[in-house]
Amino acid sequence: MDFRKLLTAARNIVIIGCSAEPNRTSYGIAAKLKSSGYAIMPVNPNYEEILGEKCYDDMRSVPGDIKVDIVVIFRNKAYTGQMVRSIADWSEKSGQKPVIWTQLDVSSPEAEDLALEHDLPYVRNHCIAVEYAKNVG
Repeated sequence: MDFRKLLTAARNIVIIGCSAEPNRTSYGIAAKLKSSGYAIMPVNPNYEEILGEKCYDDMRSVPGDIKVDIVVIFRNKAYTGQMVRSIADWSEKSGQKPVIWTQLDVSSPEAEDLALEHDLPYVRNHCIAVEYAKNVG
């Protein structure tokens, strides 16, 4: 996958497992993406708002009429298959095919197989902040 092309073209990024705790990696990366000009949509049922943005309970709660370019997953790999299943369901309802981006040590064979089965582009075990720094900023 051409990370430079992907990250240059992307505008809207859903962040599953985003935390409101400043000491968490997901928070720091979400803040970096937002300050770099991306619209972020945090997904975490424990918060109403993160970084001034409405927080969604799950992927099904993300409005299907908002274009989503990338869905970043910050969850334990034991849950990644379940997350990809919810993204696939959302994709079918919205007609969109966002790139599924799994952070370091988040991918699982089940998740990757599900993404392939649903024709969803899949990034395995790459840090979006590192790839942004290397390829864009």
